[in-house]
Amino acid sequence: MAMSDYYEKLRDKLGSDLIFMPCVAGIVRNESGEILFQNKGNGENWSLPAGAIEPGEAPAEAVIRKVWEETGLYVAPKRLIGVFGGKEFRYQYPNGHKVEYNVFLFECEVQSGELNPIDDETFELRYFNFNEMPELALPYPKSVFELPANVDCTY
Repeated sequence: MAMSDYYEKLRDKLGSDLIFMPCVAGIVRNESGEILFQNKGNGENWSLPAGAIEPGEAPAEAVIRKVWEETGLYVAPKRLIGVFGGKEFRYQYPNGHKVEYNVFLFECEVQSGELNPIDDETFELRYFNFNEMPELALPYPKSVFELPANVDCTY
């Protein structure tokens, strides 16, 4: 999906200047416990299905929406893994827009759907084994991707 009206209005006023952006990301696993990553096809590193929280939207609602838009999968957020931000989560898009993300990271469980992106932000989706993860656009601690001992990956 293109930038929302809310963020377009902010950008109209601020140009490419740095803005704080509350957003969500979802860790989605297949039956084998592999993690789903997204390649946007624009030269950026791989990422989790993720995106901005819109005004009036709860983080859990946002992760359901963003994962569906970017993957075609309907998910249920099962637990909040952590909230990340700070200078390490600053990012500059290829168009020059600068953001500093505050990311609500959720472990998600697939409820239904098939890998088929709804929006135009996804070039490729691929599951990776924990030990073979690609280089990511944001510096999440590797520990957030470890499969918790009490998680059953036979959804």
